[in-house]
Amino acid sequence: MLRQWNKIYKVTFFAKGEKHNEKKGVSRQKVIVRTSIIGIAANVLLAGFKAFVGLISNSISVILDAVNNLSDALSSVITIAGTKLANKKPDKKHPFGHGRIEYLTATLISIIVLYAGVSSLVESIKAIIHPSEPEYSVLSLVIIGIAVGVKIFLGIYVKKKGKAVNSDSLIASGTDAMMDAIISSATLVAALIFFFFKVALEAYLAAAISIYIIRSGFVILKDTLSQILGERADSDLTTKIKKKINSIDGVNGTYDLVLNNYGPEKTLGSVHVEIRSDMTVEEIDQLQKEIQYEIYSEFGVIITAVGIYCASDRDEVSREMKKFIYQTALSYPNVKEVHGFYYNASKKHIRFDVVIGFESADRKKELEDIVGKVKERYPDCEVLPVLDDDISD
Repeated sequence: MLRQWNKIYKVTFFAKGEKHNEKKGVSRQKVIVRTSIIGIAANVLLAGFKAFVGLISNSISVILDAVNNLSDALSSVITIAGTKLANKKPDKKHPFGHGRIEYLTATLISIIVLYAGVSSLVESIKAIIHPSEPEYSVLSLVIIGIAVGVKIFLGIYVKKKGKAVNSDSLIASGTDAMMDAIISSATLVAALIFFFFKVALEAYLAAAISIYIIRSGFVILKDTLSQILGERADSDLTTKIKKKINSIDGVNGTYDLVLNNYGPEKTLGSVHVEIRSDMTVEEIDQLQKEIQYEIYSEFGVIITAVGIYCASDRDEVSREMKKFIYQTALSYPNVKEVHGFYYNASKKHIRFDVVIGFESADRKKELEDIVGKVKERYPDCEVLPVLDDDISD
């Protein structure tokens, strides 16, 4: 028996959910802005101290490290601006909101990092061609040491906050800060080597730092572009959603789960479920609403459509046919799943969906092979398969 859905389902449910998400979004925005402001203040102060040390010690690696801190501060400013824009309310032109602006923000940050790295590399090469001796003092070494500690703390703090509020921009900034700590540590080592042994490694270290910065920029750019293109849904989330739907009374199986991301806090999706063939329209309607309610309540995912597969294995012929088709299809290593089986005895139509992984060299050819074996077993039937994409786990 289905639960008495009409007692708990309200037409105002999604409106209430939107209000809840709006409050959650405001809180998330405050965390991102506050964390970014702390990052700006820390980076500006570090840039000032490092620039002072670099100028008085004639150290190009320290000066470039200061410039890198300024680029980090600029990244935090962009993060704040992007977060503000991403939290704009949906409008007629953008009915799903503006959440994807955060991905564009992260892309812009990666370009800034790349520019800083290339500029630093150019200056480093110039310094290698035309070298000059640095002049470190105990005070300058102490300042660099303090900068390393500050960057380590800042990186851990910002990255932790980024993970807590699911902000790619903050996570990228925190990771960048940790890398800066490594870079500053290398600068400190080079300074100590010169201070005690009078061996100048400044220009070469600056070149290595520049290459490291460029590599970091490419990594951030690659990740954000992948998100903009549209990545596979998180395996852990899809597994939990399917498990939850399968636990609902009346659902025999959950398939074809598609999740579309419209920003870190906005996910819409659709799904197919297999149900008994004797369910009434009213029962199906209540079941669809219950699925939407349960998934939104627990995961914050809006299921916009629930498709229906009718189970048709109530007689011996259908059960034997279904068993043969599933075993045949699953014998192929690239076949992930078979579902949606339906046999229309009067028309002699056999329908089923096959999910073939992208690692297959020729997905259509594999499906044709499967269909060929089914036709060989049931020559009087018309086989009507569907090749499904391997969208989610």
